[in-house]
Amino acid sequence: MSTESVLRLREPTQRVSPRARLLWVGLAILQGAVLLAVLLLLTLVWHVFDLAWWMVALVLLVGIAYAVVMPTWRWRVHRWEVTDTAVYTQHGWFVVERRIAPLSRVQTVDVHRGPLSQLLRLSAVTVTTASAAGPLRIEGLDAELAARVVDDITTRTEAERGDAT
Repeated sequence: MSTESVLRLREPTQRVSPRARLLWVGLAILQGAVLLAVLLLLTLVWHVFDLAWWMVALVLLVGIAYAVVMPTWRWRVHRWEVTDTAVYTQHGWFVVERRIAPLSRVQTVDVHRGPLSQLLRLSAVTVTTASAAGPLRIEGLDAELAARVVDDITTRTEAERGDAT
């Protein structure tokens, strides 16, 4: 076995799009708004909480801190790479996870674009294998780059000698 064919768990070389931070800010704002709406609904309709202004202020403060800190932190961690032999991913922000999918094990490659992603011209690429750990997901790619990555992985997996199991 040659040294080049050995897969090593290492930090991938490619960063996601800087616009991914805007996507994560938008999603954080939506999550905070939903949480605040649920608190208000529980208070107004079912009187579950005696909602004090300090509780609203606390939710807003934590939500704003989350929306400011998390996207930049995640952007610094999220990485990806496609080589001749594998797809590498790294993601997370408190817990960082690195994964490798050998191209010989790739079964499907998909692109996903939600409404906010479409607005920001971003996509997520999902690489599915037979792994019990589930698919690899590269979030926050420029939409055109994501299409090229899917084409590249598809071309490389077609050239692999293996049965993707």
